[in-house]
Amino acid sequence: MDVRMQTRLPLHRLAVFKVLIAQLIVVLLICVLLLVWRGWIAGYSGLFGGAIAWLPNLYFAKKAFSFSGARAAREILRSFYAGEAGKFVLTAVLFALVFAGVRPVDAPALFGAFIATQMVGWFAPLLIKAKPSRP
Repeated sequence: MDVRMQTRLPLHRLAVFKVLIAQLIVVLLICVLLLVWRGWIAGYSGLFGGAIAWLPNLYFAKKAFSFSGARAAREILRSFYAGEAGKFVLTAVLFALVFAGVRPVDAPALFGAFIATQMVGWFAPLLIKAKPSRP
């Protein structure tokens, strides 16, 4: 079977989907907490910071997990490298867009939400329970 003809699992069927949902929940919670605690500017700055972390992770998940199986080893490696490079570029572009286009911005709220959203990935092994796969 040609590697390019393999069917992909939809994103919601991948194990990484739980991590993406957890990150989205963290973004929304931080946004609400900042909104209540520090006001509108901190609230939307936190939302932007979380989005800057979450959107590139979503891109990486879609790109990196586009192939599966032993026959697709080269394509899997290429898709991981491409996903990571795209994630890096997308993160830099989103930061540049926010700092160039959003006035005023609360930098501690922006970076705090960004870091908190990224930290969810550190705890990903706790969110993804390995299940033995059956053919």
